[in-house]
Amino acid sequence: MIVTRFAPSPTGYLHLGHAFAAAKAFAARGSQGDFLLRIEDIDIARCRPEFDAAIFEDLRWLGLDWETSVRRQSEHFGDYGAALKTLDAKGVLYPCFCTRKDIAEEIARASGAPHGPDGPLYPGTCRGLNAYMREARIAAGEAYALRLDIAKATAPLARSLTFEERGEGPNGEHGLQIVQPALFGDVVLARKDSLASYHLAVVVDDALQGVTLVTRGNDLFAAAYVQRLLQELLGLPAPAYAHHRLILAPDGKKFSKRDAAVTLRSLREAGHTPQDIFRQIGA
Repeated sequence: MIVTRFAPSPTGYLHLGHAFAAAKAFAARGSQGDFLLRIEDIDIARCRPEFDAAIFEDLRWLGLDWETSVRRQSEHFGDYGAALKTLDAKGVLYPCFCTRKDIAEEIARASGAPHGPDGPLYPGTCRGLNAYMREARIAAGEAYALRLDIAKATAPLARSLTFEERGEGPNGEHGLQIVQPALFGDVVLARKDSLASYHLAVVVDDALQGVTLVTRGNDLFAAAYVQRLLQELLGLPAPAYAHHRLILAPDGKKFSKRDAAVTLRSLREAGHTPQDIFRQIGA
């Protein structure tokens, strides 16, 4: 049985791109599968109750229904903490005390800094700190993030990691994909003000919710590389993925929650029907 999910963040009103993603996930469940709704509200500072409530209102207006158990990330920090403890016990985490400014300056000093999907890769400034230095700086109250040591994390793997792509990635990828674990470098998995990163939280959530097919935009195709590695490190099942095209604005850019003209709320108030929306997005 296929279990899919739609996982918006309540940091703004849903727009046409969200409608397309939700419709794709809803359809992908098939006639006997489950469609789950997850609220990714781990960024407490940016999430707001009115946006949370609007997610349910907009999806119901579109005619989509979901399983009654809705998972909210803000209620499950314990699950993410347990995953971090597992990774720490494997020796693949290290504290990073660099600010964004520190990292930018270090990258600027280095010629030809390697880049990943999210921009220049972290140069590894704090990777070589010994245990005494790390403990002393933590004891002194310095803020830090927890990064995944990609070299240590991939060293024990005796085989290539793969995932199944059932959709079509940004370059037409389909079928069995070879994971490139180092593409993002030493990614952040937790910060002081955010107890779990997107990558860590969704991996834990998908496993605990029994998700078997992750349907999402192809802008997140490369994220599967990090997430597949985390699944392997944490001993979690690997779902299949179905990445889909993005719905773009006339200028070729992704829709933004800041653009009120394309939010489902504003379109509904302007008299549009759900059928109008589905025709517009081609779903």
